[in-house]
Amino acid sequence: MTESNKPTRSLAKVAGIVAVATFISKIFGLVRQQAIAAAFGVGPAYGAYNFAYVIPGFLLILLGGINGPFHSAIVSVLAKRKQNEVAPIMESITTLVVGLLLLVTIGLVIFADPLVHLVAPGLYITQAQAAAQGTDAATFQVLQQTKEIAVQQFRIMAPMAVLAGLIGIGFGALNAADQYWLPSISPLFSSVTMLIGLSGLALYLGDKVALPQYAALGGAVLAWSTLAGAVLQWLVQLPAQWKSGIGGFRLRFNFRQPEVQEVIKIMVPATFSSGMMQINVWTDLFFASFIPNAAAAVSAMGYAGLLVLTPLGILSNAILVPLLPTFAKLAAPESWPELKVRIRQGLLTTAATMLPVSALMMALAFPLSRVVYERYAFKVEDSSLTASVLVAYASGMFFYLSRDVLVRVFYALEDGDTPFRISVVNIFLNAVLDFFLVKPLGAPGLVLATVSVNAISMVAMLWILNRRLGGLPLRSWFAPLIGLTIGSVIGGFTAWGTLQASQSILGQNGLLLLLFQLCLAGALGLGVFVLIATQLKIPEVNQVVDRLKQRLFRH
Repeated sequence: MTESNKPTRSLAKVAGIVAVATFISKIFGLVRQQAIAAAFGVGPAYGAYNFAYVIPGFLLILLGGINGPFHSAIVSVLAKRKQNEVAPIMESITTLVVGLLLLVTIGLVIFADPLVHLVAPGLYITQAQAAAQGTDAATFQVLQQTKEIAVQQFRIMAPMAVLAGLIGIGFGALNAADQYWLPSISPLFSSVTMLIGLSGLALYLGDKVALPQYAALGGAVLAWSTLAGAVLQWLVQLPAQWKSGIGGFRLRFNFRQPEVQEVIKIMVPATFSSGMMQINVWTDLFFASFIPNAAAAVSAMGYAGLLVLTPLGILSNAILVPLLPTFAKLAAPESWPELKVRIRQGLLTTAATMLPVSALMMALAFPLSRVVYERYAFKVEDSSLTASVLVAYASGMFFYLSRDVLVRVFYALEDGDTPFRISVVNIFLNAVLDFFLVKPLGAPGLVLATVSVNAISMVAMLWILNRRLGGLPLRSWFAPLIGLTIGSVIGGFTAWGTLQASQSILGQNGLLLLLFQLCLAGALGLGVFVLIATQLKIPEVNQVVDRLKQRLFRH
């Protein structure tokens, strides 16, 4: 906002706040996922949860997530407004959004069964169809149990639709008011409620948690804990909103107010655009439901996805959150030269962080999965399946985050239509790739389809921005990107070679030994990348290195 009681923070300071808060929340998220893996492995309770969470979780991530369309639209508009103008805008938008999402919630509860059928039709096959496909009776029973649990979980989590809108609007307003800590730390509360729920279940059932007869109870605990986490995420932001004077519970129906219309103008196409990306997730699960052991496949996708999203979430928030208000302030044509510099900064920072992380995760996927998840109900064969999916996910980290950087540029230019059109095309492309890749590659093939779609989206957006902004210095951007890619590949091979050598000498049995080998291989691989990256003389990389040196040797 143009008027604030606080001075505007620098990009570096904002990025630091966001990175620390997101790191803490992601660590709790990882612990939560470890608890789920230990309790349920790749069984029907967590497999059903992955199907049931698609639509409620889609709404929570889409509408309530940091960098989601509600958050982005609110920041883009309120960052340009005076503080005393904010409350009426916020209250009008909240009134409109909550009213619509209440209707959505009612629809989700009523139509839970057909919606789960839409998400996962493979769970609804008959016994005759299963026999014709060569599915044995035990696997068919697991599919039926997975379906029943998924419908139950879906109904429990339906109210997350309303909560998602409230969370996204509130966090967008807080960021516009130069408050970054609470929005970035908020996912921690969801993890805490999940850990409390799983702890209560463990105390109640003991070592019987993973038994099939208790899968429905375990599934209900997962769903209720998720809903409680969303409620808590909303409640914790209210005191900060009231203190900042950015709106309360007052109903306002000023939907034709110019500022409200401006938010809607960005929010509606941005929601559909981001929604198209989530439809790609649904498409993946749609095809995954036809894999014979669907519960294991989607569970592995969930576990591997969390391993990727932990560093991706930390770095994406640190990069995107401070850049979005900056992009918005540089949207005027006379500021485009500076905007191009900021776009380069976003892309090269993304490359310098995501490419080496991707290479290391691909090289160390199997021991990483074993160290993080392999205990109690989670077995070595589950680690192998999760690692194969992790390799596919890790290969697309740079494309995923780069596409998000470019989407924010379009939002800053008050153009949500272009990302939306690209996303519509990508839905069909993703479905086609899923169809051809799921049979030969299984779950990893579904992930590779999404990676390909993200890469195509990034290229398309760069081409359009190049035309719209009067030309981008793409050649000068590609040279450092290629250098960082080569450095990452060398770092990845270094890590892989170190791992193989240490395992041939020391073996690979025991958690502490695996953890030591993982740390050793990762440190050497990362060290090689840093040595190469610093020799490339890339300003964005050198700035990060210099800042780290200053902090390390300050005293």
